[in-house]
Amino acid sequence: MKPVRTTCPYCGVGCGVLVTPDGAGGASVKGDPDHPANFGRLCSKGTALGETLGLDGRILTPRVGNKPATWDAALDLVADRFQTAIRDFGPDSVAFYLSGQMLTEDYYAANKLIKGYIGTANVDTNSRLCMASSVAGHKRAFGSDTVPGTYEDLDQADLVVLVGSNLAWCHPVLYQRLVAAKKARGTKIVVVDPRRTATCDSADLHLALAPGSDAALFNAVLVALADRGAVDRAYVARHVAGFDAALATARATDPAMTGLAADDLATFLDWFTTTERVVTVYSQGINQSTSGTDKVNAILNCHLASGRIGRTGCGPFSVTGQPNAMGGREVGGLANMLACHLDIENPAHRTAVQGFWQSPVMPDRPGLKAVEMFDAVARGQIKALWIIHTNPAISMPDADAVARAIKGCDFVVVSDVTQTDTTRLADVILPATAWGEKSGTVTNSDRTISRQRAYLPAPAQARDDWRMIADVAARMGWGDAFGWTTAGEVFAEYAALSGVAGALGRDFDISGLAQADYDALPPTRWPVTARQQGGRFFAQGGFFTPDQRARMLPVTPRLPMAKTAPQYPFRLNTGRVRDQWHTMTRTALSPRLNQHIAEPFVEIHPDDARNLGLAPATLARVTSPQGAAILRVSITARVQRGQVFAPMHWTGDTAPTGRIDALVAALTDPISGQPESKAAVVAVDALTPAWYGFAVSVGPQTPDATYWARARHAGGWRCELAGMEVPDDWETYARALFNLPDATCLSVEDRIRGTHRIALMQGGRTLAALFAAPEPVHLARGHLAAQVGQTGAALLAGRPGAGVADPGPTVCACLNVGLNTITAAIAARNLTTVEQIGAALHAGTSCGSCRPELAALLAGRLEAAE
Repeated sequence: MKPVRTTCPYCGVGCGVLVTPDGAGGASVKGDPDHPANFGRLCSKGTALGETLGLDGRILTPRVGNKPATWDAALDLVADRFQTAIRDFGPDSVAFYLSGQMLTEDYYAANKLIKGYIGTANVDTNSRLCMASSVAGHKRAFGSDTVPGTYEDLDQADLVVLVGSNLAWCHPVLYQRLVAAKKARGTKIVVVDPRRTATCDSADLHLALAPGSDAALFNAVLVALADRGAVDRAYVARHVAGFDAALATARATDPAMTGLAADDLATFLDWFTTTERVVTVYSQGINQSTSGTDKVNAILNCHLASGRIGRTGCGPFSVTGQPNAMGGREVGGLANMLACHLDIENPAHRTAVQGFWQSPVMPDRPGLKAVEMFDAVARGQIKALWIIHTNPAISMPDADAVARAIKGCDFVVVSDVTQTDTTRLADVILPATAWGEKSGTVTNSDRTISRQRAYLPAPAQARDDWRMIADVAARMGWGDAFGWTTAGEVFAEYAALSGVAGALGRDFDISGLAQADYDALPPTRWPVTARQQGGRFFAQGGFFTPDQRARMLPVTPRLPMAKTAPQYPFRLNTGRVRDQWHTMTRTALSPRLNQHIAEPFVEIHPDDARNLGLAPATLARVTSPQGAAILRVSITARVQRGQVFAPMHWTGDTAPTGRIDALVAALTDPISGQPESKAAVVAVDALTPAWYGFAVSVGPQTPDATYWARARHAGGWRCELAGMEVPDDWETYARALFNLPDATCLSVEDRIRGTHRIALMQGGRTLAALFAAPEPVHLARGHLAAQVGQTGAALLAGRPGAGVADPGPTVCACLNVGLNTITAAIAARNLTTVEQIGAALHAGTSCGSCRPELAALLAGRLEAAE
């Protein structure tokens, strides 16, 4: 079959992919060599997209009260309950909570309905958790939420500063683009991050600053620019206001707040002030803070003062975490915005949008931002809530409280693809089409609009989001305004509205696409008008403020709001791992993506671990004022003393005690409303289970244990377990765990060591095996996963027999190359470079996101040899 050009559904890089359906519901996936975001490259997640296309776990029919229902019944109920709430309590008694997973057309339909027809701005998106501080910083400085530069600037910069961004794992394709530029032209790379991440592998300088002190660092940069004659006085005079006040506040800042060594700080200031082409890339480490907006403006101040903005190889660059976080911002998905970068508090903007829509109402003030929204749900202020393609019961800060709020809400409807912790709290569940089944557009981090195209039929009763929103609107009496028949018609209306915004002097204008061939639309960077397409902003000024001058703001650094104390002595940093994404509803479907890191963990410094009596691979209980988690212990100097790190992916389905956002306080930036997700205060204590276990089976397990974390593998499921009490009978426990009451049981017990090994068999095949011991179980897990389902019970040995290779834990997920295979090749072939490993084993030659780990393996071997 002919390949279909579409766009990856993961991060904000917006990689193009070529998908070839196999005619049986599956497809092969490869990078699109013609797409300007990736030129054919894909990361491990994108490479594995073909493994995530099955219908296992899909929601395939509407459900009301957890029972199957017809679409008419479900939509009639949704419309009735929203209308009842509006009639009895007013429009502000209802809310929508949206997602960067939605396509632009879906976002547009939702915003048109709730703002223009229901008449409330109580609509927000999970992008509030990711990019709201960047939006607020842009608007304060530029007068608009404009990303000035493009990906090409990474190719042309002489210095790239990565701030709060683990680009190697979170945006691997951009990271490899940067590494290629470094190799080709000697680009210097500085990483600013309290934690040593994989991105540091290619850095010339790592600034492990104190958590939250980023504004102090960039205030020091601003002072250095002024003192060393690196301010572009002509640019500032023509295009910038507020320079003197910003500089005066920066001078009052003590750089010692950063905790950096004087030599490292001096080197960074020297590089920044003397290098003409500088790009500062920032992400969640900046945004997810109670002072995130100020941190953004501290960065923007430096680029405005030096005039390094909008020119080749220069500028601040906010990289987004979701495939359509940018599209959501453009379409007005946040509670304080209208579509097309228009402002909800601007009367002329409100009048223009309402006039274009010919809608009956338009709110005149911002609605509830995400944290405020769920607080209002908890108070009973929100009577009807529609959640679309997001899992706030897991991903919101103080997640347990959010789950209780959703459960207690009068009426909750959730549109999604699979069952989640949030869908289980809903009164109505609407089955949505997934990636590969729906068509629309997304906008990536550098303003490039790309098509997502359907190449699979919608399964069962799944329906596009824009269509179900329009169906509800019709039932509420507004069918004529939502009478689209295709996603292309939605896009055309949206593009036409952007022309209204352009006429009002705003940055976002894609009116040139209103009459475009939607099906054939190529990747296109906005703006797109009759006069202009793509390009950079602000090299010649032209800011979107009343006087067209940018604003430099005085920024007084503020450290994290929550303070450590004897009861909670550690600062918790949260983030992502390389091969998983968000709450794993898609990536966890791929067996190979689960092999790199299969369970939640906490990184802790060796000195802190020693003081707490923690040993590697044991378990720790992590507690905060909000909640608790149980996590596998990883002892590493990647984190500083007094700091711990844990990833945020695991859920009630995959590891119920590993839900990290249950630990995070709902403290927010006062301007952006973005939560401080990287600075919670916690206590860490050793957990002493009576037993540890590892289970592997053909079918899914139903664990009953204090701690468990399960993941798919190629032949079934694997599960890590631990319990505070030893089961009375291990055979009975195993049968219940695997739901195999009638299977033949083979059991091996070592009473001296206290270990148990149990295999459950049918027809000579081992369908499941459980290994339990008083201490963490050391086994060849990849080997066991490969053996389950095979004839015989040889896997009870726990390791391969003589002459059978054990590849070990996966390092290169793209090409499925294991740790043992790599270390053996390094030793046998005397490999000394990552390139040599690639030539020998192909590891690191696909997306490249494992290259830092390959380098670490080489460094470890060299250190051991010395």
